[in-house]
Amino acid sequence: MAKKLVIKVTAGADAPERCSQAFTVAAVAAASGVEVSLWLTGESAWFALPGRAAEFELPHAAPLPDLLDSVLAAGQVTLCTQCAARRDITEKDVVEGVRIAGAQVFVQEAVADGAQALVY
Repeated sequence: MAKKLVIKVTAGADAPERCSQAFTVAAVAAASGVEVSLWLTGESAWFALPGRAAEFELPHAAPLPDLLDSVLAAGQVTLCTQCAARRDITEKDVVEGVRIAGAQVFVQEAVADGAQALVY
């Protein structure tokens, strides 16, 4: 098993099943003791804002706020720098515990020894 799982979610409400899958895998991995880094990019960037995950609905899926809280409690959540800038999101706007970082940090995490990267 990978020592670290780096998950990039590119979908939000525009592709709810893909979005939910990414958050679910991240939360399950974190609960299983795997080091998790969840990257919010594209339309998932909105979930870095307080209350936005609660607006997401998908039948028969775990509530997105619960999944996000699980990852924040046991792993790292990162909002893409460019995605944040395109949406006028700043560090003062995001949920506590979410950092903003760019491609260089993503690449460092994804190619680190023992890391496995998944993109949804």
